[in-house]
Amino acid sequence: QVQLVESGGGLVQAGGSLRLSCAASGRMSKINTMGWYRQAPGGRRALVALITSGDITHYVDSVKGRFTISRDNAKNTVYLQMNSPKPEDTAVYYCNVEVSVILTKYDYWGQGTQVTVSS
Repeated sequence: QVQLVESGGGLVQAGGSLRLSCAASGRMSKINTMGWYRQAPGGRRALVALITSGDITHYVDSVKGRFTISRDNAKNTVYLQMNSPKPEDTAVYYCNVEVSVILTKYDYWGQGTQVTVSS
């Protein structure tokens, strides 16, 4: 079993900055892709950014140039640096990791952290 602990959410003014962190712990051979998703009120959970084990990144168009995803493999942690956030970025942010345990892959979700961007 793998546990994900998210931190760093809160209230931020538009144009400010915020960094989310998600630390993974538990039984795993390798962490593969790590990502951040978000869900706004009344909306569906959607991908924001992901980073592969080879440090290849992918971003949804609406956050390109403003958000940066990174990972620290020594700490089993993924980060989302949010620069110049906009009110439309307000949502609950969830981290997601795919881990390998021997030859099997598993998908895990964090508990979610609220990000509110004020105008």
